[in-house]
Amino acid sequence: MSRSSHDARPLPGRLRAHLDVVVVVLALACTDLIAHYTVAWAGVFTVPLAVAALVALMRRRGIGWAELGLGRRHWRRGARYALVAAGLVIAAAAIGVALPITRPFFLNNRYATVSGALPASLVLIPLQTVIPEEFAFRGVLHGALDRAYGVRGVFAAGSLLFGLWHVASSMGLTSGNRGLSAILGGGLFGQISGILLAVAATGAAGFVFTWLRRRSGSLLAPIALHWSLNGAGAVAAALAWHVALH
Repeated sequence: MSRSSHDARPLPGRLRAHLDVVVVVLALACTDLIAHYTVAWAGVFTVPLAVAALVALMRRRGIGWAELGLGRRHWRRGARYALVAAGLVIAAAAIGVALPITRPFFLNNRYATVSGALPASLVLIPLQTVIPEEFAFRGVLHGALDRAYGVRGVFAAGSLLFGLWHVASSMGLTSGNRGLSAILGGGLFGQISGILLAVAATGAAGFVFTWLRRRSGSLLAPIALHWSLNGAGAVAAALAWHVALH
């Protein structure tokens, strides 16, 4: 949809589109705070349930399945992009673990063993992180932003908000990664630098996820790339620890 078509939308329709964006952003912000700053188990259920509710709400607001990246006619194209994106990341991770110069950046304390990394990669990360986040950002938020601001708003605001979404989860990132702590240090400066780095990195990743979403027309492609970065990354961390300790 061109920019001019957005400008030609009647004022009540444009206000409705902007209101949808506000509702989605506020809902995601509250969800993030609840998931990270309340009881320990809140993160297990809060994000998936909130995203499911947002999908239902946006459907009632008139956003179609195709606008959410769930249209059937794009599944095959999305699957092709998904296979290529995941394959490239897995290959890059394998090379990174194999090379001594890059291996320290994979030494994440959270995934120190293969037995711990595999369940996280195949179950926890897809169900608690990747799928809910993609439905939220490349699905619901993408559809709302596109109606309100067009393609530029989708890329700019969507990427920025995805980066900010990771502020809470990046607390302690530097101290938990040997490669980053060696460069940034483990004090307050290192912690703040780690958060800023995480926001920049995830914002850039959000831009790529959005490009894949628009290029393929489907959520399958960004879901695959997102999983390969997180899920395959967890297995790569465990393998890096195995190599480093042996």
